[in-house]
Amino acid sequence: MDDAVSTLTRDPAVGGLTTGAVARLLGVAPTTLRSWDRRYGIGPASREGGRHRRWTAADIRLLECMCGLTNAGMPPAEAARAALAAASPESLPGPDDHEDEGRADRPASHAPGALPIGRARRECRGLARAAVRLDAHAMDELLAAAIERYGLLAAWESVIMPTLHAVGRKWETAGERYIEVEHLLSWHVSSALRRAASQRPPVAGSGVSLLACTPGESHTLALEALTAGLAQQGLPVRMFGAALPVEAMEEAVRRTGPAAVVLWAQSRSTASRALVARVESIEWGVRGARRRPVVLVAGPGWAGQLPPGARHPSGLAEALDALAAISRR
Repeated sequence: MDDAVSTLTRDPAVGGLTTGAVARLLGVAPTTLRSWDRRYGIGPASREGGRHRRWTAADIRLLECMCGLTNAGMPPAEAARAALAAASPESLPGPDDHEDEGRADRPASHAPGALPIGRARRECRGLARAAVRLDAHAMDELLAAAIERYGLLAAWESVIMPTLHAVGRKWETAGERYIEVEHLLSWHVSSALRRAASQRPPVAGSGVSLLACTPGESHTLALEALTAGLAQQGLPVRMFGAALPVEAMEEAVRRTGPAAVVLWAQSRSTASRALVARVESIEWGVRGARRRPVVLVAGPGWAGQLPPGARHPSGLAEALDALAAISRR
């Protein structure tokens, strides 16, 4: 993108870029650019033949500012006013205007693991808008920034999970229109969680946690967040993902000898009490010193049908605490 802008700056005769070209450079849908032009005046200064938009270097910089503000959670109308004001020569900062630079973007002081509610809502809006625009680069940046700034647990509970729920509700109420948004957001959340999980090697001497979705269950993101949380604590984990067949699960337990097994079920139809009993009965080790895993059930599918004596963490924080205690015994 910088190359395209610099080319336009060096050679005005290039005549500007088309809306489609700018959309590809910014990762924004062409319809979004046309909507911003029509609604907020964030559009090209010149038009080819009076109709076709041709975007200059200055126009593209204005769009970059607009995208950055909406990614941060600012409503589009407010972002447009701020971007246009920033582009105005009268709004350029003077020599004494930098004393408080950056303070507005600093999070308010808060307890570890918690976000101020206002900032959480703003960052959720920014992430949701980037998802609706199918802006892959912005989603990666926003997810990485949230995890780095607040930690994995707080970012998951206050930013990522609420945004996933909001996009899911939008899809449910809008027919088939937002399936691509939900899929793309889920993919980038998964990628961000895997990057977070790779930052620290496991500490020797701790018991392994085995994580898997029950047969027929395809929802993995919560288990991926748990995997990343355990990995960040240096606790060894084996994540087997979606719909692990029963026989494969039994073989994985025997081969890894885990201290704990977590079985995720999103719906009642995939929550099997018989499976829990089957995994709990698996033994390994030498005769006279055989061991069995501690089995935890997780996910909303287990509500109302918990196996007798089953552990059912209420959320990511409780699951992390329980598995850390089991792993370090």
